[in-house]
Amino acid sequence: MILGGGFFSFALSLAMLAAFALAIAGVMLIVKKKDRQRGLLMIGVSVVLILNVLIWVWPTSA
Repeated sequence: MILGGGFFSFALSLAMLAAFALAIAGVMLIVKKKDRQRGLLMIGVSVVLILNVLIWVWPTSA
């Protein structure tokens, strides 16, 4: 279960939306061959955001 509520849930949701937006934009930059390095960096940031959210919501043995 997610600890707390309200702002914490909002922040996690916002992080996931930002991660998906960054991943989509990064793929678009790579596919259109505009800026490969920036596209890879955007995908990398989205992976880091997703992993951070997973760390926060992963159930613990309590």
